[in-house]
Amino acid sequence: MGIFINNSNFSIRLSLTVLRLAGFWPPEDMKGRHRLLYNCYGFGIFMFLLGTYLIIQIVDLYLIWGNLPLMTSTAFVLFTNLAHAAKVVNILARKNKIKNIIDNSDKVLRSERSAEGREIVRRCDQETKVQQLMFFFLTFVTTTGWASSPKKNELPLRAWYPYDTRSSPAYELTYSHQVIAIIVAAFLNVSKDTLVTTLIAQCRCRLRLVGLSLKNLCNEGYIIGESSSGVSLTPSPKTLTLRPDQDHQVKIRLRACAVQHQEALEAAQQLQQCFSEPTFGQFAVSLVIICVTAFQLFSQSSNLVRLFSMGTYLLNMMFQVFLYCYQGHQLSMESEEVAGAAYDFPWYACSVSVRRSIIILMRRCRRVTKITAGGFTTLSLASFMAIIKTSYSMFTLLQQVNERN
Repeated sequence: MGIFINNSNFSIRLSLTVLRLAGFWPPEDMKGRHRLLYNCYGFGIFMFLLGTYLIIQIVDLYLIWGNLPLMTSTAFVLFTNLAHAAKVVNILARKNKIKNIIDNSDKVLRSERSAEGREIVRRCDQETKVQQLMFFFLTFVTTTGWASSPKKNELPLRAWYPYDTRSSPAYELTYSHQVIAIIVAAFLNVSKDTLVTTLIAQCRCRLRLVGLSLKNLCNEGYIIGESSSGVSLTPSPKTLTLRPDQDHQVKIRLRACAVQHQEALEAAQQLQQCFSEPTFGQFAVSLVIICVTAFQLFSQSSNLVRLFSMGTYLLNMMFQVFLYCYQGHQLSMESEEVAGAAYDFPWYACSVSVRRSIIILMRRCRRVTKITAGGFTTLSLASFMAIIKTSYSMFTLLQQVNERN
């Protein structure tokens, strides 16, 4: 039984390792009593990080209902935790499907043999690593600011407790619980989000590898998957046509490209099935969180540390939505470019049957691959801008209501 996950991508290794340490990604070989103990451990971590927090914040929101500034100070973390809990439940419920997506993508990316293909895989890993580390950095700054911002006998975040939190040692214990739960839950939330966005990025990478394979259909010595015939596929300079044995080899390679393309499309469809609803929930929650966080940021004036941490939290939530939308947008772009890659190789030197197959493949590639959030909106940069604009409109409405009161 290993704690650390083995994967070709750094972000997936780190995300799954964090999930395993938190009790949400059990090892495959864990059975019987050990599996039961691991599940109990995961339930305890969930209650410590999210369960008790959701209860006390919902009660606090009920008690302060009608006081807009206090409601927003409770709501921005409450909605974050609700989205967090929903994503945990989704991962636990669809663990086997998610694991199949991860394993299949890892197998395809590890099997790439060409130098250009390995460079594409390396750039994908580097991009997702940078995005994840940026997300972790913003989260660290935000949680550190929250932990250090409260004044004497005050807690970092509003919540209702059935005891006096100002007396000792209740204050110290409650303060410690809030700080630890906030930090651990925040980093766990980053791990879950970057797991999804990295899987989308790997799907993009697989489509790009398909495009590379199509461009190199007639390149000498090019290997696709495990097969290599050693047949030179350079057209005759006099006739600009391939010999029958060369044309047959192109058919084999083209068939392998079609299989690769179909598997990449199936991976995108599986991502849609596993993460569409949680992503829609995250977008809906993020819209509210960005709005109320901006309202809280506007209301802060005396506590500079709190002001700075709220500013980084606002950036954090916007960056979270941006990652989903960016990767979804790039996936659609990569799917469109596969058709152009099919046109780039010397198809004019092939037989009529090969050219007909290329046309069919190009028309299939014109159908853009999309991942939607609950079937309502496509993950794209346009969706990101729409969320930001809607959040701003809600923010101005909150300001007007607060000024009237």
